[in-house]
Amino acid sequence: MSRKDNAHRNDLSRRRLLKGTALGAGALALPGIAYATAADSGPEQNKARTKAEAAALTHPGMLHSADDFARMAEKVKAGADPWNSGWKRLTANSHSAAGWTPRPAETVVRGGAGQNYHQLYHDIHAAYQNALRWKVSGDTAHADTARDILNAWSGTLKTVTGNADRFLASGIYGYQFANAAEIMRGYEGFDLARFQDMMAGVFYPVSDDFLKNHNGACVTNYWANWDLCNMAAIMAIGILNDDQAKFDQAVDYFHKGEGNGSLAHAVPFLHDGGLAQWQESGRDQGHTVMGIGLMGTVCEMALKQGTDLYGADDNRFMKACEYVAKYNNGGSVPFTKYTWGHGQNCDYREQTVISEGGRGQVRPVWERVYHHYHYRKGLETPYMSAIARKQSPEGGGGDYGSTSGGFDELGFGTLTHVLEA
Repeated sequence: MSRKDNAHRNDLSRRRLLKGTALGAGALALPGIAYATAADSGPEQNKARTKAEAAALTHPGMLHSADDFARMAEKVKAGADPWNSGWKRLTANSHSAAGWTPRPAETVVRGGAGQNYHQLYHDIHAAYQNALRWKVSGDTAHADTARDILNAWSGTLKTVTGNADRFLASGIYGYQFANAAEIMRGYEGFDLARFQDMMAGVFYPVSDDFLKNHNGACVTNYWANWDLCNMAAIMAIGILNDDQAKFDQAVDYFHKGEGNGSLAHAVPFLHDGGLAQWQESGRDQGHTVMGIGLMGTVCEMALKQGTDLYGADDNRFMKACEYVAKYNNGGSVPFTKYTWGHGQNCDYREQTVISEGGRGQVRPVWERVYHHYHYRKGLETPYMSAIARKQSPEGGGGDYGSTSGGFDELGFGTLTHVLEA
């Protein structure tokens, strides 16, 4: 790591520690970017967006575009690999079966007494997988299933709550739910307006509050994943609801946010050899790989709207992907001591070695970032290339264990994100 980069990182750390919980005052503004506030977060304000703002957003325009769906259908129809192998993983997953019966709840709880959030994530993945099967195969039985799941929840859900883990629920399930709904936009019988109201009224306020206040804790207290999932939710809700201000809010936080999910804080150290250290590398590898997936999600959704976050700061995220891929595929990487402020009082904490916990854990995150950097951009990505090929074809929710961690990613990247064989 260079002396200049280290000095910059130390300056950022000092400012963040001094700031503490003052993040609630709002993020720094960039010229020409609109910001969502408590006054403009409701469904009435979403509907009041100008036609010009609505026209600026592309649909479908989250993780998948119309061209992506056309490619998937063409490759699967031809029986071409690796897409066909990815398709077989999708069709073998029980969540993708037509006729899935949803179990909507008025209140979803994650963390503390009365947890029931498993009902939500199982239904979200069933909706997404059925929507994907419809777009590839044309079978409307899957479209009807996805539509009915989405309608059931938008007609029932009123609150996402729990202990601090409620912010993980708002973020992870917020972006995933919005992606399923984006695929079903315009399908007969899908109540898009009601679903948009649910996303703006139930999920967005929780995600927005977290990025501004971090649950009353020191701004450095929460790991990068917490910020990233809520950034993803706000961006996805902005796209789904044709709300440019929310989309811009997520983009601005990526560049200038004080929390650990912004690019400079999620990737705090640059190393020689085109590698960059991930913020959670000293914690464990499961959450580190999860972070690669979430930042990849944010970057991909932004790219579909014409905003390149993948390439920010000289491909800083790519260097982190290479670092994490190399270590989790058995290679050795450098590690710079990481320090942060913990809890409400910013108590000093440090990590001096990279964690071996969860090393080599398989999560369906690599196809998306590998194919962007290597095939779209033509860059050398030896470590991403190796781990993506090793873990292909990627599955999705239900293929990586029965606990919530197995549903952190929508997955199926071999079918959806592979650009060339």
